[in-house]
Amino acid sequence: MLKGRESLSRLVGKRRRFLPNRHSLLSAPQSFLNLDIDPNGKLVSLEEGSSNQDEQENTVVEGSVTCPVCSVKLSAQNNTINSHLDECLSRGTKRKLTQRTLLELNFCPVSKIQNFSCDSKEFGNDLCPAAHDESHVQDASWGLSNLRAVDESQNQVDSPSGNPINKDEISEVPEFDVTITQDDIYGVILETFIVGRRFGDETDLYLGASIYLSRDPDNVKDPNAIKVVYSDSGCLKMLGFLPRKLAEYLSPLIDQYCLNFEGCITSVPKHSIDVVPIQIVCHKTSDDKDFNDDKVFKCLWRNAQQVIESTKSCPPSAIKYQDNFCVFIGEVLRNSSHLLTDDEKDFIESFTSMSDDSQRLFVRLYTRKGPWFRLSAISYPEVLDPQQAVKELSETGYASCFEITNKLSDDDIKEILDLLTVSELREILCILKQSCNRGLRKLDLIASLISSYNEDLCPLLPSMVLHRTGSCVRISSNAESLIWRAERLFFLNGEQDLSAFLLVDLGIIKYPTYKCIVSQQIFSARDDLLGYEEAIEVAQIVDEALDGSNTGLVLKCIKIADSHLSNLVQSLTSESMAPFLSHFSATFVYSKVVLLGISFLEREHRYNDAIYLLKRLLNCFARDGRRGYWTLRLSIDLEHMCYLNESLLVAENGLLDDWVRAGSRVALQRRVLRLGKPPRRWKTPSFAESVKRKIMELGQCSRETSKLCNRHEEQVLWRRWGAMWCRAASSAVLC
Repeated sequence: MLKGRESLSRLVGKRRRFLPNRHSLLSAPQSFLNLDIDPNGKLVSLEEGSSNQDEQENTVVEGSVTCPVCSVKLSAQNNTINSHLDECLSRGTKRKLTQRTLLELNFCPVSKIQNFSCDSKEFGNDLCPAAHDESHVQDASWGLSNLRAVDESQNQVDSPSGNPINKDEISEVPEFDVTITQDDIYGVILETFIVGRRFGDETDLYLGASIYLSRDPDNVKDPNAIKVVYSDSGCLKMLGFLPRKLAEYLSPLIDQYCLNFEGCITSVPKHSIDVVPIQIVCHKTSDDKDFNDDKVFKCLWRNAQQVIESTKSCPPSAIKYQDNFCVFIGEVLRNSSHLLTDDEKDFIESFTSMSDDSQRLFVRLYTRKGPWFRLSAISYPEVLDPQQAVKELSETGYASCFEITNKLSDDDIKEILDLLTVSELREILCILKQSCNRGLRKLDLIASLISSYNEDLCPLLPSMVLHRTGSCVRISSNAESLIWRAERLFFLNGEQDLSAFLLVDLGIIKYPTYKCIVSQQIFSARDDLLGYEEAIEVAQIVDEALDGSNTGLVLKCIKIADSHLSNLVQSLTSESMAPFLSHFSATFVYSKVVLLGISFLEREHRYNDAIYLLKRLLNCFARDGRRGYWTLRLSIDLEHMCYLNESLLVAENGLLDDWVRAGSRVALQRRVLRLGKPPRRWKTPSFAESVKRKIMELGQCSRETSKLCNRHEEQVLWRRWGAMWCRAASSAVLC
């Protein structure tokens, strides 16, 4: 992977489906950097291109091949194919949680109270999970399964206990001083919820209706499942299940200790999919047994109570994401209203006045890949009337509908064709009497139809597509741009999105509580924000061009970034401006693009152009922590061009720069020692002995020395974290 590619990808974050300034950026005047490509896709300068013009006219363009990983067309050259495959394989195929998966998880955080430990060899992790030292991610995932006892396999989080707990298998339980009397068990009201209502037999609920708990050991999803059943109905209609984490501790109490639980419904929710609050009470058993001497019983009962206490502060809800989105746009309007026009503020504020169905459907569609969706395929349990919600979103400008064929652009046709299945695409090709090979992939079928449509061979293509897809809907470009801008203003980075709210609700991520005093805005004026957005668009374009091996577009983006570096804002170099704020400037983003372009040019052995861009960066950014790396690369590229004296001089001047630190300074010192031998330099530098010192590797140290090094490294990391936190707090920009 090119140096700076990963950093630029993190800066871009989630790629936008619509770039409003793409055409104006690519058509704007560019710098005088002489870069061009030949018909074979090789990088050449304009001078070389003019001198070899006759040779290029006689050059035959080689064929293309398809990448088996990402299906991108590549020129049939060994070096191009190998480089592209290396990049594809380095990115990997790790599947991240999709937005749908995140939104459909429950929102109950992990209990903040430590469970009583009941360790046992035969018992394992089933009884008391808190007794074992496991990772934070694994512990946090326990709260993901409380929404329903029976769930779909794609959204299911496996219970830590795969089988019902058997009392006979327990050999030892460590003693702890906890006294439980019968008054602590019988007659105590436990407040919990009914989840998994879609699996129930009864949909009508009544306030105060009597219920009781019944075990469901044959449940294929959870052998500890506990059903909630109407006690007033003679047909024993099931309403749902208890939360899985609570059922894990109550199920052995019902099976092994024969406890009976009855209760009533305390509240009827508005929506049919929401959880139902209930109260349950444990009644006395026939044998009236005293459980005070049973340590296993006490552990199970205490853990069940702690699970119930943890769900009181944050009950599960299937529409929590709607409230989070309203909080998100409210904070943006309150803190960044000076960066929005009156029309933009009115447009965002109109979201809260829409119906609940429209709000939920918009958040659902915005977090999906898209951009187009079949209206017939939109089905969410919390959205009662999707068609009316789409109509309201279209009227308010939050969505666009595909119902009239003459309103579609060429890009829309290509995107809507992606909604069709392979069989539907082949059917259209057969109607158009075009050759359709059974071995063609979906991308090839779409490309064939688009080519025919652009050549006016099938003007009825939009009507044929509409006949098969029906009405389609997508998020409008205006709404998408404004919500993307709001996300940048709220999160201040591209790596976080709306799923961060869910991670906080689940307890997987916790942020410290502090009072924020904003003394200086991140973006002082609207023009600064718009310039930053344009720079992010250029970064996304070059990132996409590298994925598609589009060398011409990569070079064009490098020229665009180079032209903007000449308009460097002087405030970036001022001592009063915090370095943190400079990261939210257009010039900082363009410097990232130029640095990636330098790596690209060095890979193509275009060292002259790389040297020019490195000198531009060093001249534009006089106070920047990246000057050490830029100076090192400049010295190396000059050596590649056999300019040894200039390379040595650059390395020596870099050591005099106060902004060249850490590893870059050591690397420059080594270059000075290697290049500065007589007759170029006769005097030995003072740092010669320290640089030549051989550092002992960790593998050669003793075990005690290794432990000491690890402890020292941990202390250094904590000091750096504390210093970074203090600097961020002092600048008062953590908003």
